[in-house]
Amino acid sequence: MGLYILRRIGMGCVMLVALSMLVFALLRLAPGDPVDAYIDPSAPMSPAELAATRARLGLDQPIPVQYLAWMKQVLAGDLGYSLQRNHEPVARLIAERVGPTLLLMGSGLLVAIVIGVSAGILAGVNRGRVIDVGLSLPAFVGISSPAFLTALVGLFVFSVNLGWAPSGGMRTPGLAPTTGDLLRHLALPALLLSIGHAALIMRYMRASLIEVLNQDYVRTARSKGVRERWVIVKHAVRNALLPVVTLIGSTLGAAVGGAIFIESVFNWPGMGLMLINAVENRDYPVIMASTLVVGACVLAANILTDLAYAVVDPRIKIA
Repeated sequence: MGLYILRRIGMGCVMLVALSMLVFALLRLAPGDPVDAYIDPSAPMSPAELAATRARLGLDQPIPVQYLAWMKQVLAGDLGYSLQRNHEPVARLIAERVGPTLLLMGSGLLVAIVIGVSAGILAGVNRGRVIDVGLSLPAFVGISSPAFLTALVGLFVFSVNLGWAPSGGMRTPGLAPTTGDLLRHLALPALLLSIGHAALIMRYMRASLIEVLNQDYVRTARSKGVRERWVIVKHAVRNALLPVVTLIGSTLGAAVGGAIFIESVFNWPGMGLMLINAVENRDYPVIMASTLVVGACVLAANILTDLAYAVVDPRIKIA
């Protein structure tokens, strides 16, 4: 197990380096120049001053040289300084934003898992009945709805029209921070983030459970007089969860993309909103550091998913 984890961590590090190289090259090749942020419209810089600023930021060097200099900083624990936010350390900005993002993503995925697995079990056990059709139709709609559309429709219906939830932010301005106020602001974004994932988990759980219920060992348990509820809970559901565990681990990357849309629509102060602002302002250090952190989180989730196989199904051996 230890060797397997070390091997996966090593592969993850290689993938992170490849990801950072790709993002770094794309940023440098994209139109625009971060030096524009240093130009005061009322007092534009001269060509010599622009050249000096580019040299000070290292932007006058070839792309491979710039990348190696950036990687050397990262390995030394320095993620650089924001070009837009008064040269604040990027590590501090990420530390301030990672908590809200993890809270939103964790809540959304938890809701998605609970709803998706429960609905999948109900639909699979009642295959072809009214409850199966009643759950499958909303699941198809949820799978087909992109995150940005779900966020906009949810904001318009539940915040603007009905007024059931705050329209943005993480806390109510002017009020002392409380857990209840935080939950009020979190409920709608987390629910909207969970819709697509819950629908996908529900469909996978339903299909997997139907397949397991047709296996010989399930029929044997039933023929021995084992109660139907016990057959479903002990024999069917546990084995049907294996592909669902794989799906849950792989949806983390999609949850990151969905969280970016949710944060931008609801002005949620997380890494997604910070990343969008950094892209708009060509804040290269923030973009690179955010990409690195998000990539590391996704790879860690994939490793944990692999390890969860052994818990769900003891027959699987990790070597």
